[in-house]
Amino acid sequence: MRDARFAPETSALLDLIGPQAGSITYDDLVADRASLPDPEVAGHTEPVRVRTDVLLPRGETPMRVRLYRHAAETPRPLLLWLHGGGFVGGSLADVDVACSALARRTGVNVVSLDYRLAPEHPFPAALHDTYDALQWLAAKGAAIGGDGRIAAGGQSAGANLVAAACLLARDRGGAQVMRQILCYPALDFGRDCESRRLFDGDLLNSSLEEWYDAQYLADQPVTPYAAPLRAQTFEGLPPALILGAGRDPLRDDAREYAGRLDKAGVDVSYLEYEDTMHAFLNFPGALSAARQAIQDIADDLDRFFSLSEVGTPMRDGRGEYG
Repeated sequence: MRDARFAPETSALLDLIGPQAGSITYDDLVADRASLPDPEVAGHTEPVRVRTDVLLPRGETPMRVRLYRHAAETPRPLLLWLHGGGFVGGSLADVDVACSALARRTGVNVVSLDYRLAPEHPFPAALHDTYDALQWLAAKGAAIGGDGRIAAGGQSAGANLVAAACLLARDRGGAQVMRQILCYPALDFGRDCESRRLFDGDLLNSSLEEWYDAQYLADQPVTPYAAPLRAQTFEGLPPALILGAGRDPLRDDAREYAGRLDKAGVDVSYLEYEDTMHAFLNFPGALSAARQAIQDIADDLDRFFSLSEVGTPMRDGRGEYG
């Protein structure tokens, strides 16, 4: 997907952000997690009827989620959403704008997961949080307005966790999502590919990626549940919408995963936003590509769930939700 605005907006934002360091001190990492996005580039949340934090019970370690609900008080599909941040950073605040927009523009209730981060909680803690959240939503999602239909999506590291949780659910026979939405996913480690060579330093650089990976893996062997591109087979996975960024070191991860799913007979749609940077969904205040992608995801969810088995219309002829 090409738009004349994408390239100059991306270049201007990259100039504003400046070059990224090859590693981060722990104190800076903690401070970055607590910082709030700048509305000038992140945009503003869309008003929804319900925006509240909820604890999902899980033994001694409940999981915090942020629930966004705008549709009328009838059971609706649930969308689990995971922020990015290289497995070490990011927060619910980073995806506030996208999640509120998806809840407002669709008939879906959005559930944003505050998963555990490395280095305090290396692999597989975040994966277990994602998998456990999906299983809870499948078994008890009615408690937060679910109708039994579940999708899951994420950005960058969050997309990795969604893809890995879908693999884990398939292999364990657990409850599987109906659709996965992977936005510029990080799906392997130490990979040599064209996009990593072409765009090294455009927001992400190779030394920073290596540092992220070391914190997350903590010297553990790389399995397909950490790097979903290494899976033996892609059969039996949920249908997918995959978004790639044309000016992203991880572009080829998105392209290859879409191709692997398609080859395995999984229904997959791939959208690539040309001349756009990694993490662009975090910046709808500055990037037209982000605003376009949010609407594309909303349209995809409306189309997908309007055709699924429950049969309740997603929206009526006035664009309102019944």
